[in-house]
This record gives sequence, C-alpha cells and structure tokens, in this order.
Amino acid sequence: MTTKQRYEHIIAWFSENVPVAETELHYENPFQLLVAVILSAQCTDKRVNMTTPRLLADFPTPEVMAVTSPEVIFDYIRSISYPNNKAKHLVGMAQKLVSDFGGIVPDNIEQLQTLPGVGRKTANVIASVVFNKPAMAVDTHVFRISERLGLTTESKNPLQTELELVKHISPELIPKAHHWLILHGRYVCLARKPKCEECGLKEWCRYYSIHNS
Repeated sequence: MTTKQRYEHIIAWFSENVPVAETELHYENPFQLLVAVILSAQCTDKRVNMTTPRLLADFPTPEVMAVTSPEVIFDYIRSISYPNNKAKHLVGMAQKLVSDFGGIVPDNIEQLQTLPGVGRKTANVIASVVFNKPAMAVDTHVFRISERLGLTTESKNPLQTELELVKHISPELIPKAHHWLILHGRYVCLARKPKCEECGLKEWCRYYSIHNS
C-alpha cells in the first residue's frame, strides 16, 4: 500500500464514520478558546472545561484580564497543571492582545505566536478552529496516531509531522482531520493499550499490520 492510498482510505473512513469532529473545549468566542487552549497544555479538556466558566465570568475580555495579576488568576486555575506559568501566560497574553492587537485575537499564525503562552501548536489550533484555516496542530495524540497509522514515516518532532500531514491532506479537510486524529487518540488508539479490535482503521494501520502479522 502506498502512502497516498493509506491517506485516501483513512480519510474516507473518517469522513464516513466521524462526519462531525470538533474541539471538546467549551468556548463562545476566540478569546475564550485562546484561554482554554493555553490552559489545556498537558491537561485534560475535561479539567479545563471545569475551570474556565468561573475564570471567564470574572475575566471575560482581554481588557479585563490585562489589568489583573498572575497571583489573582492563579487562584482560579490552581487545579490545572502548571498553574503558576499559565497564570503568567494568561495575563501576559491579554496585555499583548490589548497593546498590539486592539484586544482582537489575530488570525495569523505568526502573530499568534508572539503572544505569551502561545506556541505553534496553540496558534494552529486557534487558526483552524476559529478561523477555519488549513493549519494542522500536532499534539501528543496527533503525533502518536500519525506515526502508528503510517501517515508519517520518519517524523522526529511535531513540526515534521505537521508538514507531512499538510502535504497529503487537502486544505479544506485539515481543520477537521486535526480533530479526527485527536479524538481517535483520545478514545480508541490509546497510548498504552490501543483498542485495535474495535478500531475501524486497522485494515490500513501500519501498527496493526506489524503487531498482527
């Protein structure tokens, strides 16, 4: 099976079986999603969704968050992983949004990455989820699933995985494909014990063929 065939089969299966694939983070506007994605680093979406309602009720805009302190934000997010760093990032992010972007979350990946706490993965999430741009965010799930399925062959890091995926997936599908891979990794192709027997992709999966040959 060629790489092209593998992509075609896997994308066709996802298109038919997972027609709706979107972020599990709760948000109502770009700023809320940006806050949630920053908080979600090395933390579950479920935990983030438990934390953001109170935080965003009291700090609903960049302007309001920009004039508070990391110490105050820390009290709201203490149950999240790395709350000290993330509290500093959120306040810094809000301040830069206000000073550099008029309080508006930019749709440009390079500009997004100038915000504290926003790396390439977070910038790609915002660009694809909010602005529907063909940006492929690679988290641990996407990195693992791409390698296991055989969508990537020699990727050593998330950027290499990102570049290989966007080379083979049509631009209009990339925002959805990001969620296909994340959700598959979250619920089926688990890190320690993938649920191969109930996986609809095993026919085209490199990992399955190697371990069941």
